[in-house]
Parts: sequence; structure tokens; C-alpha cells
Amino acid sequence: MKPAISPSRTLALPLLLAIGLTLAARSAGPALYVSNEVANTLSVISPQTDSVVATIAVGKRPRGLAASPDRRTVYVALGQDDALGVIDVAGGKMTRTIPAGRDPELVVLSPDGTVAYVSNEEIAHASAIDLATGKILFSTPVGVEPEGVGLSRDGKKLYVTAETNNTVSVVDTKTGQVLHTLHVGENPRTVAFTPDGSRAWVSAEAGGNVTLIDVATDSVLGQFPIRDGKTKPVRIAFSPDGRLAYLTEGAAASVSVVDVARQAVIDSIRSAGDHGASHSPRTANGCTRRTGGPTRCR
Repeated sequence: MKPAISPSRTLALPLLLAIGLTLAARSAGPALYVSNEVANTLSVISPQTDSVVATIAVGKRPRGLAASPDRRTVYVALGQDDALGVIDVAGGKMTRTIPAGRDPELVVLSPDGTVAYVSNEEIAHASAIDLATGKILFSTPVGVEPEGVGLSRDGKKLYVTAETNNTVSVVDTKTGQVLHTLHVGENPRTVAFTPDGSRAWVSAEAGGNVTLIDVATDSVLGQFPIRDGKTKPVRIAFSPDGRLAYLTEGAAASVSVVDVARQAVIDSIRSAGDHGASHSPRTANGCTRRTGGPTRCR
């Protein structure tokens, strides 16, 4: 299936996990990096031309992606290599790998770009890796089948969803200690933060809802359904002003537009595929899902 990007509403690519960044050395504009789990490659896509401009060979079962703050490096979780692949953006190739614990799923970087945090799905851990030395700083047990990872704005707390336990573990990024375990909706997939950093939203794919967490107190503020509660929300992206949230809806191949203040769906956008959301290709945190993998998007 050929990925489709709407220039007006910028929907995500089907079954991908992508990030957007400016490739100054390789192209004149922004680009999307997309992990292809079966092909063991990354695709570089120009949102200006809706075309693949490069393909980069990586390790086995590439999954989550994160860009360095200076946008010169992309890190990709390699599930079957138990590693992070390090991609040189200017050179367009993987230069090395860094051990990341067993079966890394998704990855997020510290605000200064020196530490990577991953969810290790098979062993139900979350790990922190020093990117300069390759040392694993901690590997902490969390809930069963961890997936989504997100950092508080100050980088002091890591939030990790657990699909089987229906929980979010809040981990101290300095000590690796689990500070809180919060109960959320059924089959939680993504943790996303409002632009001001005050709230975390957690999508529940099987529950068809979103749980809101107060980041300052790590308390659950409430929960609201996405439309009739029968949809399957997976990825979340916010508009830059924080007024709107965009939630992909699994196999429904649509994106719900949510009024953040009202916590209500105000529009639904049809997409060419499912499981992805990215408000703008020029942001560093697009969030679509990988190609060629199982339809559960893991």
C-alpha cells in the first residue's frame, strides 16, 4: 500500500511509526522517517512530494523512533537485535548500534538528548541507556507488555503504559524507581503530553477512551470516551496551541479531532490507513506506525 499524506490535514501514514525532522544536508525541507518492521529498513519520505526519497538498511524488527535535539541523529529501536540503531541523518545510514535491553519497543530521548528510554516489551521492563557510553543506567520492572513511553517536560519522570495490566508506571529517571502505578483504560497504548506539560493523555485501544493524568501530582483526573467508546484510539498528537488533540482509531482508518477543553470529539477525518497521527511533519514528534507488521501495531 502506498502511504498517503494529506497536505491540508497532514494525516499519518498507515501502519507506521514515524518522526518528522528537517534534513538540511539531504533535502531542502522536512522529512518523515518511517520504520518498516518486515523489510528491516527505514523509509525517508518527503511530505512536500509524498514520495520516498531514501531507504536506509537497519537491524532486525525496527520499531520506535526518536530524533536527537539537533536533528542530526535518529535512533530506532531494533526489537530482535535488543539494540538501538544510530542513524546519521546527513550520511543517510546506520553507523552503529547501542545495547538497549531485551526487545525494545518504543523510545524517547531526554530533553538534552543524552539518554534514551525504551519499553522492553518481552521482559516487562523500562530501560535507560547512556547514548555516549552505551551503558544501561537502569532496567526497571513495570507492567506486563509495556509499550508507550513519554517523558515529563522537565525530564524527571518517565511514563510507561502496560497493555496487559491496564496501567501506567511513573518512573524516576534519576533512580529508576517506580514512583506510582496508575490504573487507566483497557489496553493502554500511548502517553502524550499537552504542550504546556501539565497533563498526560493515555489512549486505551480496547477501552475506547482516554485517561487524563495530572503530571504534578501523578493523579488520575478522569476519563472520557472517544465518540461512542467503541473506537480503538491508539496514537495521540496535539496542535501546537494545545486546543486540539488528534487520535487515530485503529482499523477504522480515521482520526478523531478532540476539543481539549471540552474533552469532546468535534470532528472525524478519514485516513488512507490506520494507527498513526501527526499534526505537522515539521514537528519532531510525529507518531505513526510501522509498515509490514501485524495489524495490532506493536
